[in-house]
Amino acid sequence: MAQWQKTAYRIEYAYVCHIGKIRNNNEDNFWCCGELLPAQNQGMDHIRSGSVSQKELPLLAVFDGMGGESCGEMASYIAASSCGEYYEQYREEISEDPEQFLKNACIRMNQAVCDYSAENKIRSMGTTAAVLAFAGNQVYGCNLGDSRIYQAEDSQFRRVSRDHVLGGSLFGKSPLTQYVGIPEESMALEPSIVKMEVHPGMRYLLCSDGLTDMLSDGEIADILTRELPVQETVELLLERALKKGGRDNATLVLCEIREPEKTWFHKMLDRMHKRDEGDEK
Repeated sequence: MAQWQKTAYRIEYAYVCHIGKIRNNNEDNFWCCGELLPAQNQGMDHIRSGSVSQKELPLLAVFDGMGGESCGEMASYIAASSCGEYYEQYREEISEDPEQFLKNACIRMNQAVCDYSAENKIRSMGTTAAVLAFAGNQVYGCNLGDSRIYQAEDSQFRRVSRDHVLGGSLFGKSPLTQYVGIPEESMALEPSIVKMEVHPGMRYLLCSDGLTDMLSDGEIADILTRELPVQETVELLLERALKKGGRDNATLVLCEIREPEKTWFHKMLDRMHKRDEGDEK
Protein backbone atom coordinates (compact mmCIF):
# COMPACT_ATOMS: atom_id res chain seq x y z
CA MET A 1 0.00 0.00 0.00
CA ALA A 2 1.32 3.42 -0.92
CA GLN A 3 2.63 5.50 1.97
CA TRP A 4 0.08 8.27 1.36
CA GLN A 5 -2.79 5.81 1.85
CA LYS A 6 -1.67 5.04 5.40
CA THR A 7 -2.78 8.50 6.43
CA ALA A 8 -6.22 9.99 5.79
CA TYR A 9 -6.16 12.04 2.60
CA ARG A 10 -7.87 15.38 2.16
CA ILE A 11 -10.60 16.26 -0.29
CA GLU A 12 -10.77 19.77 -1.69
CA TYR A 13 -14.15 20.69 -3.12
CA ALA A 14 -16.05 23.52 -4.79
CA TYR A 15 -19.72 23.73 -5.70
CA VAL A 16 -22.37 25.96 -7.19
CA CYS A 17 -26.09 25.78 -7.97
CA HIS A 18 -27.10 28.32 -10.64
CA ILE A 19 -30.59 29.10 -11.92
CA GLY A 20 -29.35 29.58 -15.49
CA LYS A 21 -30.37 32.26 -17.99
CA ILE A 22 -33.86 31.08 -19.02
CA ARG A 23 -35.68 29.51 -16.06
CA ASN A 24 -37.59 31.55 -13.48
CA ASN A 25 -37.20 28.95 -10.74
CA ASN A 26 -34.48 26.61 -9.55
CA GLU A 27 -35.36 22.90 -9.35
CA ASP A 28 -31.80 21.75 -8.56
CA ASN A 29 -30.32 21.12 -5.14
CA PHE A 30 -27.31 19.41 -3.57
CA TRP A 31 -25.79 17.98 -0.42
CA CYS A 32 -22.17 18.97 0.12
CA CYS A 33 -20.60 18.32 3.51
CA GLY A 34 -23.71 19.47 5.38
CA GLU A 35 -24.79 22.24 3.01
CA LEU A 36 -27.97 22.35 0.90
CA LEU A 37 -30.40 24.99 -0.38
CA PRO A 38 -33.92 25.65 0.95
CA ALA A 39 -36.84 24.36 -1.12
CA GLN A 40 -37.62 27.79 -2.57
CA ASN A 41 -34.45 29.44 -3.83
CA GLN A 42 -32.95 31.31 -6.74
CA GLY A 43 -29.69 29.40 -6.72
CA MET A 44 -26.33 30.67 -5.44
CA ASP A 45 -24.69 33.98 -6.29
CA HIS A 46 -21.14 32.67 -5.84
CA ILE A 47 -19.09 29.49 -5.83
CA ARG A 48 -18.35 27.96 -2.43
CA SER A 49 -15.35 25.83 -1.60
CA GLY A 50 -13.83 23.89 1.27
CA SER A 51 -11.70 20.97 2.37
CA VAL A 52 -12.50 17.85 4.37
CA SER A 53 -10.58 14.84 5.67
CA GLN A 54 -11.36 11.36 4.34
CA LYS A 55 -11.63 10.31 8.02
CA GLU A 56 -14.94 12.18 8.15
CA LEU A 57 -16.40 9.89 5.44
CA PRO A 58 -17.75 12.83 3.42
CA LEU A 59 -20.79 12.56 1.17
CA LEU A 60 -21.48 14.71 -1.90
CA ALA A 61 -24.65 14.72 -3.99
CA VAL A 62 -26.50 16.58 -6.78
CA PHE A 63 -30.27 16.55 -7.41
CA ASP A 64 -32.32 17.79 -10.37
CA GLY A 65 -36.05 17.96 -9.63
CA MET A 66 -38.95 17.26 -12.00
CA GLY A 67 -42.62 18.21 -11.88
CA GLY A 68 -44.78 21.27 -12.44
CA GLU A 69 -46.08 23.83 -9.94
CA SER A 70 -43.03 23.86 -7.67
CA CYS A 71 -42.96 20.06 -7.42
CA GLY A 72 -39.46 19.83 -8.91
CA GLU A 73 -37.84 22.06 -6.31
CA MET A 74 -39.71 20.26 -3.53
CA ALA A 75 -38.58 16.87 -4.83
CA SER A 76 -34.91 17.87 -5.03
CA TYR A 77 -35.06 19.56 -1.61
CA ILE A 78 -36.75 16.56 0.04
CA ALA A 79 -34.20 14.20 -1.51
CA ALA A 80 -31.25 16.36 -0.42
CA SER A 81 -32.66 16.77 3.07
CA SER A 82 -33.47 13.08 3.58
CA CYS A 83 -30.10 12.10 2.10
CA GLY A 84 -28.40 14.35 4.63
CA GLU A 85 -30.48 13.01 7.51
CA TYR A 86 -29.70 9.41 6.57
CA TYR A 87 -26.02 10.27 6.27
CA GLU A 88 -25.93 11.92 9.69
CA GLN A 89 -27.58 8.85 11.26
CA TYR A 90 -25.65 6.10 9.50
CA ARG A 91 -22.38 7.68 8.37
CA GLU A 92 -20.25 4.87 9.83
CA GLU A 93 -21.91 2.38 7.48
CA ILE A 94 -19.96 3.98 4.61
CA SER A 95 -16.76 2.40 5.89
CA GLU A 96 -18.46 -0.93 6.68
CA ASP A 97 -20.56 -1.50 3.55
CA PRO A 98 -20.60 1.54 1.23
CA GLU A 99 -22.74 -0.09 -1.48
CA GLN A 100 -25.46 -1.01 0.99
CA PHE A 101 -25.27 2.45 2.53
CA LEU A 102 -25.92 4.03 -0.87
CA LYS A 103 -28.78 1.64 -1.66
CA ASN A 104 -30.40 2.36 1.70
CA ALA A 105 -29.93 6.12 1.22
CA CYS A 106 -31.69 5.88 -2.16
CA ILE A 107 -34.56 3.94 -0.57
CA ARG A 108 -34.89 6.58 2.16
CA MET A 109 -34.87 9.44 -0.34
CA ASN A 110 -37.37 7.68 -2.58
CA GLN A 111 -39.77 7.01 0.28
CA ALA A 112 -39.56 10.62 1.46
CA VAL A 113 -40.47 11.99 -1.99
CA CYS A 114 -43.25 9.41 -2.47
CA ASP A 115 -44.71 10.22 0.96
CA TYR A 116 -44.80 13.94 0.18
CA SER A 117 -46.40 13.24 -3.20
CA ALA A 118 -49.10 11.03 -1.65
CA GLU A 119 -49.85 13.42 1.22
CA ASN A 120 -50.27 16.35 -1.17
CA LYS A 121 -52.08 14.37 -3.89
CA ILE A 122 -49.40 15.12 -6.49
CA ARG A 123 -49.53 12.79 -9.48
CA SER A 124 -46.01 13.31 -10.81
CA MET A 125 -42.88 14.54 -9.08
CA GLY A 126 -39.36 13.27 -8.70
CA THR A 127 -35.69 14.09 -8.90
CA THR A 128 -32.47 12.68 -10.25
CA ALA A 129 -29.63 11.89 -7.85
CA ALA A 130 -25.86 11.59 -8.28
CA VAL A 131 -23.97 10.72 -5.10
CA LEU A 132 -20.32 10.17 -4.07
CA ALA A 133 -19.31 8.40 -0.86
CA PHE A 134 -15.68 8.15 0.25
CA ALA A 135 -14.68 4.93 1.99
CA GLY A 136 -10.98 4.40 2.65
CA ASN A 137 -9.04 3.87 -0.55
CA GLN A 138 -12.15 3.71 -2.71
CA VAL A 139 -14.88 6.12 -3.65
CA TYR A 140 -18.35 4.90 -4.59
CA GLY A 141 -20.53 6.65 -7.13
CA CYS A 142 -24.29 6.15 -7.27
CA ASN A 143 -26.88 7.65 -9.60
CA LEU A 144 -30.56 7.60 -10.53
CA GLY A 145 -31.60 9.46 -13.67
CA ASP A 146 -29.36 11.56 -15.91
CA SER A 147 -27.37 13.67 -13.47
CA ARG A 148 -23.81 12.55 -14.08
CA ILE A 149 -20.54 11.62 -12.38
CA TYR A 150 -17.22 12.11 -14.16
CA GLN A 151 -13.72 11.05 -13.14
CA ALA A 152 -10.52 12.76 -14.27
CA GLU A 153 -6.84 12.12 -13.53
CA ASP A 154 -4.07 13.90 -15.48
CA SER A 155 -5.22 13.63 -19.12
CA GLN A 156 -7.54 10.68 -18.42
CA PHE A 157 -11.27 11.35 -18.33
CA ARG A 158 -14.36 9.15 -18.21
CA ARG A 159 -18.03 9.20 -17.38
CA VAL A 160 -18.68 6.72 -14.56
CA SER A 161 -22.43 7.19 -14.10
CA ARG A 162 -25.12 5.61 -16.24
CA ASP A 163 -27.90 7.69 -17.81
CA HIS A 164 -31.24 6.08 -16.94
CA VAL A 165 -33.22 7.21 -19.99
CA LEU A 166 -35.32 5.60 -22.69
CA GLY A 167 -34.03 5.55 -26.28
CA GLY A 168 -33.87 8.72 -28.35
CA SER A 169 -36.91 10.99 -28.32
CA LEU A 170 -38.15 13.06 -31.29
CA PHE A 171 -39.71 15.67 -29.04
CA GLY A 172 -37.64 17.11 -26.21
CA LYS A 173 -35.74 15.02 -23.72
CA SER A 174 -36.13 11.28 -23.33
CA PRO A 175 -38.08 10.19 -20.23
CA LEU A 176 -36.16 8.80 -17.26
CA THR A 177 -36.38 5.12 -16.41
CA GLN A 178 -35.00 5.63 -12.90
CA TYR A 179 -35.32 8.54 -10.49
CA VAL A 180 -36.03 9.38 -6.86
CA GLY A 181 -39.81 9.35 -6.36
CA ILE A 182 -40.75 6.07 -8.04
CA PRO A 183 -43.84 4.55 -6.32
CA GLU A 184 -43.19 0.97 -5.20
CA GLU A 185 -46.06 -0.35 -7.30
CA SER A 186 -44.72 1.25 -10.51
CA MET A 187 -41.22 -0.20 -10.86
CA ALA A 188 -38.22 -1.29 -8.82
CA LEU A 189 -35.72 1.32 -7.66
CA GLU A 190 -32.39 0.27 -9.19
CA PRO A 191 -29.56 2.76 -8.61
CA SER A 192 -26.35 2.33 -10.59
CA ILE A 193 -23.34 1.97 -8.26
CA VAL A 194 -19.68 1.92 -9.25
CA LYS A 195 -16.50 1.54 -7.19
CA MET A 196 -13.44 3.64 -8.08
CA GLU A 197 -9.88 3.86 -6.80
CA VAL A 198 -8.59 6.98 -5.09
CA HIS A 199 -5.28 8.62 -6.03
CA PRO A 200 -3.76 12.03 -5.31
CA GLY A 201 -4.77 14.46 -8.04
CA MET A 202 -7.85 12.48 -9.05
CA ARG A 203 -10.99 14.55 -9.58
CA TYR A 204 -14.70 13.72 -9.46
CA LEU A 205 -17.42 15.93 -10.89
CA LEU A 206 -21.12 15.62 -10.04
CA CYS A 207 -23.43 17.69 -12.21
CA SER A 208 -27.01 18.14 -13.37
CA ASP A 209 -28.00 18.28 -17.04
CA GLY A 210 -27.89 22.06 -16.94
CA LEU A 211 -24.18 21.50 -17.58
CA THR A 212 -24.22 18.39 -19.76
CA ASP A 213 -26.96 19.67 -22.10
CA MET A 214 -24.80 22.73 -22.79
CA LEU A 215 -21.33 21.13 -22.96
CA SER A 216 -20.20 17.89 -24.58
CA ASP A 217 -18.13 15.34 -22.68
CA GLY A 218 -15.13 16.51 -24.70
CA GLU A 219 -15.64 20.13 -23.63
CA ILE A 220 -16.04 19.09 -20.00
CA ALA A 221 -12.91 16.92 -20.24
CA ASP A 222 -10.89 19.80 -21.68
CA ILE A 223 -11.65 21.98 -18.65
CA LEU A 224 -11.65 19.27 -15.99
CA THR A 225 -8.16 18.02 -16.91
CA ARG A 226 -6.53 21.45 -16.79
CA GLU A 227 -4.17 22.27 -13.93
CA LEU A 228 -6.54 24.72 -12.28
CA PRO A 229 -7.76 24.86 -8.65
CA VAL A 230 -11.15 23.25 -8.10
CA GLN A 231 -12.91 26.59 -7.55
CA GLU A 232 -11.56 28.06 -10.80
CA THR A 233 -12.51 24.86 -12.64
CA VAL A 234 -16.12 25.07 -11.44
CA GLU A 235 -16.20 28.76 -12.34
CA LEU A 236 -14.99 28.03 -15.88
CA LEU A 237 -17.41 25.13 -16.41
CA LEU A 238 -20.37 27.25 -15.30
CA GLU A 239 -19.21 30.22 -17.35
CA ARG A 240 -19.06 28.07 -20.50
CA ALA A 241 -22.51 26.57 -19.87
CA LEU A 242 -24.04 30.02 -19.42
CA LYS A 243 -22.24 31.36 -22.48
CA LYS A 244 -23.75 28.54 -24.55
CA GLY A 245 -27.25 29.49 -23.48
CA GLY A 246 -27.75 28.40 -19.85
CA ARG A 247 -31.11 26.89 -20.75
CA ASP A 248 -31.54 25.01 -17.48
CA ASN A 249 -30.55 25.15 -13.82
CA ALA A 250 -26.95 23.95 -13.45
CA THR A 251 -25.45 22.35 -10.35
CA LEU A 252 -21.81 21.32 -10.11
CA VAL A 253 -19.91 19.71 -7.24
CA LEU A 254 -16.22 19.10 -7.96
CA CYS A 255 -13.72 17.48 -5.62
CA GLU A 256 -10.02 16.63 -5.86
CA ILE A 257 -7.98 14.17 -3.82
CA ARG A 258 -5.02 15.77 -2.08
CA GLU A 259 -2.13 14.16 -0.23
CA PRO A 260 -2.45 14.55 3.53
CA GLU A 261 -0.30 16.90 5.53
CA LYS A 262 2.48 14.86 7.09
CA THR A 263 2.67 14.85 10.88
CA TRP A 264 6.02 15.15 12.65
CA PHE A 265 5.90 11.38 13.21
CA HIS A 266 5.55 10.61 9.50
CA LYS A 267 8.28 13.11 8.67
CA MET A 268 10.56 11.32 11.15
CA LEU A 269 9.74 7.96 9.52
CA ASP A 270 10.59 9.39 6.12
CA ARG A 271 13.97 10.63 7.38
CA MET A 272 14.71 7.24 8.94
CA HIS A 273 13.71 5.49 5.70
CA LYS A 274 15.98 7.73 3.62
CA ARG A 275 18.84 7.18 6.10
CA ASP A 276 18.40 3.41 5.92
CA GLU A 277 18.41 3.56 2.13
CA GLY A 278 21.68 5.50 2.29
CA ASP A 279 23.26 2.90 4.58
CA GLU A 280 22.26 0.10 2.21
CA LYS A 281 24.02 1.84 -0.65
